[in-house]
Amino acid sequence: MSRLIVVSNRVPQPGAPSTGGLAVALRAALEAEGGIWMGWSGKTCPDDEDPGFTLHQNGAITWALSDLTERDLAEYYQGFANSALWPLFHYRLGLTEFARGDSAGYHRVNRLFAERLAGMVRPGDLTWVHDYHLLPLGSELRTRGISGRIGYFHHIPWPSPDVFLALPGAERLLQAMTAYDLIGFQTAVDAQNFEACLLRALPARRQGADMVCGTRRFRVGAFPISIDTAGFERRAAQAAGEPTLRRMRASLTGQRLLIGVDRLDYTKGIPERIGGFRRYLSDYPDQAGQVSFLQIAPRSRSDVEQYEALEREIATLAGQLAGEWGRLDWTPLRYVNRAFGQNVLAGLYRQADVALVTPLRDGMNLVAKEFVASQDPGNPGALVLSRFAGAVQELGNGAIVVNPYDQEAIAQAISRALAMPLPERQSRHTAMMRSLRANTVFDWCRTYLTALEGHEMGLEKLPA
Repeated sequence: MSRLIVVSNRVPQPGAPSTGGLAVALRAALEAEGGIWMGWSGKTCPDDEDPGFTLHQNGAITWALSDLTERDLAEYYQGFANSALWPLFHYRLGLTEFARGDSAGYHRVNRLFAERLAGMVRPGDLTWVHDYHLLPLGSELRTRGISGRIGYFHHIPWPSPDVFLALPGAERLLQAMTAYDLIGFQTAVDAQNFEACLLRALPARRQGADMVCGTRRFRVGAFPISIDTAGFERRAAQAAGEPTLRRMRASLTGQRLLIGVDRLDYTKGIPERIGGFRRYLSDYPDQAGQVSFLQIAPRSRSDVEQYEALEREIATLAGQLAGEWGRLDWTPLRYVNRAFGQNVLAGLYRQADVALVTPLRDGMNLVAKEFVASQDPGNPGALVLSRFAGAVQELGNGAIVVNPYDQEAIAQAISRALAMPLPERQSRHTAMMRSLRANTVFDWCRTYLTALEGHEMGLEKLPA
């Protein structure tokens, strides 16, 4: 029987319950088919030691966990993946830091993963590689004789050729990616950008619905990821008894609630969002004391200088806003640097009158979808959504779409959202829920895997 093999940089802990829609969906697919989930264990060892590799069997799933050396972590993860590729893919060329040593470490770790995985792959297995940490993994597997179907899904944006090809070694990465049979993106724009990179940088061509490069024929497509829609509806409806939420409601004392939930990252537009809320208070001073903004932003990559600077900037902006507008009985902005579980988040989403989801660039942004699914259909909140989030392709028919760089536009969107009459909110919510029910994270998983198997797309490889 064919199995599913999932490869990602990080994996859930074996035996622990999965959190997050993506982990739940992938785990369900692995349990249904039987298979392997491989990735970094999260552990490091000194550079003069061989990284450990352990296998854990849990039901139908084998967890294959590889340690990294301290040098690997610095060059592959902190260096090339997160200091070069991450800003580049989010159109932040000014923040892109390229070092050839980091690039070598990135390819070295992909070779390590391929070496450890190759001996575990059986004929007929489907291998599904995830995200920008592992762009060349498919090519490394082909080098080691793996001839079965290998797919790749890119979770973040793919930029235009003028941006991507500014990366030294961009052509090498593109050539490596032609080893995949199916390359999936969040939106049609991302898929088109990738194809444009291929056509400009490689001797690639379109042939019908496929791309052809040398002896490789492969398919590129958009597969928008989603959430466990029914799960969020259920959690939100049941969350009223959470102690954290009861205290939150009591502290609002009749105020309207705005909410933002983001990992602390420069792509999320948090400074611009705070600026938009500040502009709202300046334009509508009568709303002081009537509206409270809760911004949840768990720290991430705090050992990277750019993220430390961002954290200081946001803390300064929050303090300035509190100093300018705060009163003894009202704090305009509650800024929280900790993560909350999905049950609490679903309840907070349901309490909120407006969600501000305004990233400067985002592959999809599942917070927007989680907020919509968590609403009370009888009295739903309004969604303010960046035009540069992938989610706008599905939710733009119900969201208030804004330019996240325009603080005046954000202020106007807040005003419009808070003043929106109930029938309009209900109509917009119904339209967005129609999209979320038609494409859940489980649908996304099935659609991609069916396409990788070739049942719908008729993929055929050219002879090597």
